[in-house]
Amino acid sequence: MKRQKSHIAFATALLIMLASVASLAQEPLDRTKAPAPGPNPTLRVPAWTKTQLPNGATLIVSERHDLPLVSFNISFIGGGNQFEPAGKRGVAALTTSMMSEGTKTRTGDQLSDALQLLGTNIGAGISGEEGSVSFVSTTKNFEPTLAILADMMLNSTFPAEALERLRARTLVNLTQAKDQPAVISSQVFAKILYGEAHPYGQRTTEASVKSITRDDVMAFAKAYFQPGRAIITVVGDVTPLKAKAAIQKGLAAWTKAGDKPAFDYPRLPELQTAKIYLVDKPGAAQSVFNIGLPGPPRNTPDFYAIQVMNTILGGMFQSRLNANIREQKGYSYGVNSSFAFGKGPGAFRAGGAIVSAKTDLALIEFMKELKGIVGEMPITDAEIQVAKDSLVQRLPQRFASSTGISDAITGIVIWNLPDDYYQTYAKNIAAVTKEDLLRVAKRYIDLNHLAIVIVGDRATIEAPLKATNIAPITIIDIEGNPASGGGAPSSSN
Repeated sequence: MKRQKSHIAFATALLIMLASVASLAQEPLDRTKAPAPGPNPTLRVPAWTKTQLPNGATLIVSERHDLPLVSFNISFIGGGNQFEPAGKRGVAALTTSMMSEGTKTRTGDQLSDALQLLGTNIGAGISGEEGSVSFVSTTKNFEPTLAILADMMLNSTFPAEALERLRARTLVNLTQAKDQPAVISSQVFAKILYGEAHPYGQRTTEASVKSITRDDVMAFAKAYFQPGRAIITVVGDVTPLKAKAAIQKGLAAWTKAGDKPAFDYPRLPELQTAKIYLVDKPGAAQSVFNIGLPGPPRNTPDFYAIQVMNTILGGMFQSRLNANIREQKGYSYGVNSSFAFGKGPGAFRAGGAIVSAKTDLALIEFMKELKGIVGEMPITDAEIQVAKDSLVQRLPQRFASSTGISDAITGIVIWNLPDDYYQTYAKNIAAVTKEDLLRVAKRYIDLNHLAIVIVGDRATIEAPLKATNIAPITIIDIEGNPASGGGAPSSSN
């Protein structure tokens, strides 16, 4: 009987499907008309509470009871730029990697097994200006997972053998990076813009990694993971009262200490006249471009105007740069532009990977679009509307998951934004005028002082680049230093 009912249900479903197909066949698709756009996504910003814990940490809780999940994140204001000694670059990454290698009560394997039984994982990382320790767990496993996080953050033993294993892996990665044009271009670009005295121009090197001791790792962990610079964000199937009680219990040993860093960066190097910095990568099939100069910090009053202007220039697929260099010319799989807003002067950058044989032609088009955005090709009303719609319509997806909500709310605190930042975002974007766009383009895209970093096959691209007469060429090595024998192309050496 059950089998007979199953067959009947299947046959019924099949008939319904065939009827639907037949109905569609009677209404031929008109391919001459673009499909009508769907409704704009609705922005729903969740509510949250914010309190100060006795140890100095800020606690943010946002309830979301649709799933029995809890997203937990401790963000730290300040990162490697503030807490890594210049000669010990890489100690932050080694520290976070070693947090899973063992504590005073568990070995690395025991930590892994305990988390596996709880069906979760604890991640940790430190970037240039912030860091985090986080997990997502089921509601019932929230407190046990929090206890393991506390153990890892406060009681890690940083075994010497683990340090040597991770050091060796890091050195291998650094060696491999020397053969990756995208990595080379990014690192050289930062060094040229900021110099080695500025944290934005510094990077992890073989020498700095080799110099790091276990004592360095322990000292960094003790200095960095302090509640006075911490923002604890809890999103999910939990109430503020229960979250606060669980955290005060689970992190009871995390006592008051630490302050927020001041983000006092050194003065930038004097801007140089526009120049092409060419890094030789013999035989490269592509040339990697990074074009730009230091930009404004995140707290610039020009933030919204820059967002709209850059979206038009290179911040979306149908941007001017990508429409020209990828879609029309076919020189690349994709190019873009961005402003790396930070606490300090994050870089404006335009670039991408270009077919080697089209390096010179692509540079001409890059410069054409940069000149265009600063006034030679006035921005149209249609471009402005598309850019504004793109920025506003992508906003709701930030709140589509617990981790997305956590990141969005935490960012408000880290960047000292108003609590209604997301609710007023669309209004602020809409208020940007055509005059604003031209003003910020001229201010932040200084064509006379661009650093044009290109990593590619010097033997085939140097002469065509020189023939463009866009800027003089300086040959540098993969470290960003003047290359020995830089006067002649590699093919003639």
